[in-house]
Amino acid sequence: MSGVCAKLANVVDQGRRLLDRVLAGVPVGESPLTHVSDLPQRVASHASWPSWAPEQVVSAFVSSGVSTPWEHQAAAASLAWSGSNVVLATGTASGKSLAYQLPVLSTLSSDPRATALYLAPTKALGADQLRSVVSLGVPGVRAASFDGDTPLAERDWVREHANWVFTNPDMLHRGFLPRHSRWLRFFRRLSYVVVDECHAYRGVFGSHVALLLRRLRRVARKYGADPVFVLASATVSDPGASASRLLGAPVEAVTEDCSPRASRTVALWEPPLTSLAGEHGAPVRRSAGSETARILADLVVEGARSLAFVRSRRGAELTAIGARRVLSEVDTDLASRVAAYRSGYLPEERRALEKSLSSGDLLGVATTNALELGVDIVGLDAVVVAGFPGTLASFWQQAGRAGRAGDSALVVFVARDDPLDTYLVHHPAAVLERPVEATVLDPTNPYVLGPQLACAASELPLTPADLEAFGGPVAQAVVDELVAERVLRKRPAGWYWASHDLPHSGVDIRGSGGDQVAVVEADSGRMLGTVDPGSACWQVHPGAVYLHQGSSYVVDELDLEHGLAMVHAEEPEWTTQPRDVVDIKVVRVLERKEFGGVTVCLGEVEVTTQVVGYLRRLLSGQVIDQIPLDLPSQTLHTRAVWYTVADPLLAAVIEGRQVAGALHAAEHAAIGLLPLFAVCDRWDIGGVSTAVHPDTGEATVFVHDGHPGGAGFADRGFAAIVPWLTATREAINACTCPLGCPSCVQSPKCGNGNEPLDKAGGAAVLDVVLRAIT
Repeated sequence: MSGVCAKLANVVDQGRRLLDRVLAGVPVGESPLTHVSDLPQRVASHASWPSWAPEQVVSAFVSSGVSTPWEHQAAAASLAWSGSNVVLATGTASGKSLAYQLPVLSTLSSDPRATALYLAPTKALGADQLRSVVSLGVPGVRAASFDGDTPLAERDWVREHANWVFTNPDMLHRGFLPRHSRWLRFFRRLSYVVVDECHAYRGVFGSHVALLLRRLRRVARKYGADPVFVLASATVSDPGASASRLLGAPVEAVTEDCSPRASRTVALWEPPLTSLAGEHGAPVRRSAGSETARILADLVVEGARSLAFVRSRRGAELTAIGARRVLSEVDTDLASRVAAYRSGYLPEERRALEKSLSSGDLLGVATTNALELGVDIVGLDAVVVAGFPGTLASFWQQAGRAGRAGDSALVVFVARDDPLDTYLVHHPAAVLERPVEATVLDPTNPYVLGPQLACAASELPLTPADLEAFGGPVAQAVVDELVAERVLRKRPAGWYWASHDLPHSGVDIRGSGGDQVAVVEADSGRMLGTVDPGSACWQVHPGAVYLHQGSSYVVDELDLEHGLAMVHAEEPEWTTQPRDVVDIKVVRVLERKEFGGVTVCLGEVEVTTQVVGYLRRLLSGQVIDQIPLDLPSQTLHTRAVWYTVADPLLAAVIEGRQVAGALHAAEHAAIGLLPLFAVCDRWDIGGVSTAVHPDTGEATVFVHDGHPGGAGFADRGFAAIVPWLTATREAINACTCPLGCPSCVQSPKCGNGNEPLDKAGGAAVLDVVLRAIT
């Protein structure tokens, strides 16, 4: 849609004032700021209530404080009311909820038999949206939650009586579709399906959800329903195409944001170097976590309601601990108004934190991205983003939590000691001016498609006509494999599920590797939280330090077979870092480009990883000792992009003994910069480098997807090989350290302890490759 709805004004007083307060705590002589921008205020553009909206629904919105909708809300709502699938892709706090609530509530209040389904990527977001709908009090609307936290006693009532059910993809997969006949009343009159925060569905998870939505549409059609899909998204590139790929049907896009936006001061912040020396004598910066803890504490002292987004669960816990420690020296009451929030908490813990945050009892919260997509909190005074969250869409979603009407807000991006973060804070245009990314997902990934087709066949026999929606020829090939494996049976009418047991429980749609591993305190039997099985050997191996709500625990035992990690409370003066060994095997080359001594490939690989020990480090970074572990290896079938370099080219620039270190440095830096070109996070990908790989016969650098079958990240790297490696070389050359540091070639996830590494050699390798391919 088009229209003029961006009158601008400059109101930056509070944002600048908060930035000055934060800078006041910086020691004399340090200069952490690399760039500051003032983003102007945007004035709203309103529309009239649509004529089709019933008076009782409009009255409910007006009573809640919404006198008139914004233009984009009315446009998206009217498209949905007319029967078009629609995606509304606008910024945080732009009122996307009203855009789908208006048509859904109008239908439910007018037709007592109509039903609607709401899907959210997180339970917190679903619970928050349910509260919003219930608070409107529209007559005839019976909204209810049906997720893992719903008591068993309430589930029958929801199935029989609710007409708007709030859930998540996991419950749709395991609770609705396998037993769709029990939901006959609901599916028969299903009018709308809301897919909230649909930009979160990317990679393997997004591919699963795309096929899950196709299964949902198929079951709805069996009962005579053809629901309209209303998708809500953060600002992403080409949202119409992304949403259509996710849904498997045409989707119209509304993208012009006509909501008001407070002005914001955006500061790019690089923590200064310390006097300490890290691995191999590399200079050490203050960590983004400790820097963020101090900034958060300063903001709380100022009375500013603030969120700090931190990359990991452990990081969120440490940041909250650090902020409370600083505040306890100023005012113990203020220290109690800071908390951590992350996934893995028990439901009752999450609810209590969400309530305290919404009420203002908590002034500062250190959170993972659980609150990026979680509780609908806006109007905060400040947001601190500790480490680039992987995509610009996520960065602006997090930053958008800051800003209240009539005043400005502060957003601080604190760089981690990482090649990508360092690149971004020294290239402000890459953050502030570059368009946001398109989401990446691949519903034809056979590792995703196979299990999803098995689930679909168990729900309803598959027909040849069904396969077109699931990928056409690719789906047919996968079905043939399932028949050969006797998972499906072929009959004249189609393909049938060949077992009495349903396959759904064995399909992990989030790509975490299976059922969660429970972290249990051995003395009390209390369950502290959960971790993904795929990362259990890293996070909760025997001897690992595990943090939960500010308390430290040490892991005594990891039982992968039963999904248990037993821990005891302890406050050690050290942290742990796992060490692993990785082997990679080329299974199939899909694409190859040869450039005279340099070859670039995309293909299928098999990656075998085993955690073999861990380091214990003092908080200063000094290594105390290395302890061996005997844990099982894990094998991943995925996709990779790799390049090989012929010996004569390498010999011209690198001495033989330095080749391994040079390739290792180039690999680390490339992993760090790939998220600039693919919608991924550094932890979504991995890499291997070797002076002579047995499958290529040459020096080779691999970067692979960290998910079974691949998630599209290696494909993006292959397509953007020149700009990707150019940015990688620039990041190495721009770093002022002499031998290599975390800002250029060292990696926090290196299982070899960043050995060997040759920074100059890594730059030389990239020079050779780029000269050949450009």
